[in-house]
Amino acid sequence: MSIWGKVIGGVAGFAVGGPLGALLGAVAGHALDKAHGGGPALARVSREEQRQVAFTLAVIALGAKMAKADGQVTRDEVQAFKQLFRIPPDEVNNVAKVFDRAKTSTAGFEMYAQQVANLFPHEPAVLEELLGGLFHIAKADGVMHPAELEYLKRVSDIFGFDQHTFERITATLAPSGQSDPYGVLGVGADATDQEVKAAYRTLIHENHPDKLMAQGLPQEFIDLANEKMAAINAAYDNVKKSRGFK
Repeated sequence: MSIWGKVIGGVAGFAVGGPLGALLGAVAGHALDKAHGGGPALARVSREEQRQVAFTLAVIALGAKMAKADGQVTRDEVQAFKQLFRIPPDEVNNVAKVFDRAKTSTAGFEMYAQQVANLFPHEPAVLEELLGGLFHIAKADGVMHPAELEYLKRVSDIFGFDQHTFERITATLAPSGQSDPYGVLGVGADATDQEVKAAYRTLIHENHPDKLMAQGLPQEFIDLANEKMAAINAAYDNVKKSRGFK
């Protein structure tokens, strides 16, 4: 079963809790409560699967709030969401139910962002991937509205990222050929060769798809991680070429 099927189809086995659990419970027709965890259904669900479902729920919820940040939800943004995360045709309706419920929910996006931040307190790379997905949704209609950028910055703050990290993430997601390679690597143009190499090694280690999967990133989101790795490698190659080191 894909992660999208697990979000709704496996709902009874997941003790998500919090605002994300309330969102899922409302869509599924019954609330999820951690206090009821530990039963037979829950025993069949691994901690890894629970984290993957929670991550996916957060993407849907924050994506829905993201799409409304500029005051309207465009067809391009909704289509980008479906394509970006490769939702199977037979799961589109289920995901749409969660998306629509989150879009109209009285719960603020801060609640969803804080819960997922609490679920991945020591995996900043996972949170970066989630933030990256939101950037893709925001850019889907060809315009990055100031309200959307402000939304992304507030989510970034809740995730615990400082201004430097936010700027690096933004640079990584810039259109091909328009990104600052030093910005992607998170170093200044005056950084030494050793500092550039160290920054590159750290980013590659932290953002390796295999490591992200082990930390709770579902398989369906690995393409985003691979795109990010490609951007990091391209930036490093650009800097190496300009500086003439190997």
